[in-house]
Amino acid sequence: MQEKIVFVTVGTTSFDSLIRSVSSEDTCKVLQVLGYTKLILQIGRGEFEPQGGQTVKDFDVEYYRYKNSLKEDVEKASLIISHAGSGSVLEALGAGKPLLVVINEDLMDNHQLEVANQLYIDGHVFYANTKNLKQTLESEDFSKLKPFPRADPKTFSNFIDSVMGFS
Repeated sequence: MQEKIVFVTVGTTSFDSLIRSVSSEDTCKVLQVLGYTKLILQIGRGEFEPQGGQTVKDFDVEYYRYKNSLKEDVEKASLIISHAGSGSVLEALGAGKPLLVVINEDLMDNHQLEVANQLYIDGHVFYANTKNLKQTLESEDFSKLKPFPRADPKTFSNFIDSVMGFS
């Protein structure tokens, strides 16, 4: 059986409620029903260390705090669940992976919701909070997400050339 991985990232932050929610036995069972076989969690500086999901038979749960690069985990993932940090979201979208963005509702100035909502409206992500994460996983069809357009570096260099009078 081919390994089907869910990769969860919180970046350099602490987002214990996301790690607690996604690694719960109930959520791990939902992921397993959806065909996933493994959950890899990048838990950042959070205090919570997952245990519960590890009791689900034939479903692996691993976690770590930091790595120099998340590229390998992003590439191996069949689904990425991420906090709404811009760097993490753009890395997942740039890799062309289905993405579920989880809003940290404990933040004061919640610009995360605005970013996630616009990406949702544009059809690139689904988003949830920690309370409705399991239900969102059960109800959304991640195959319907649109690929995020790749940046064209020539656009910027052509602009600079025209400003400098080279073209």
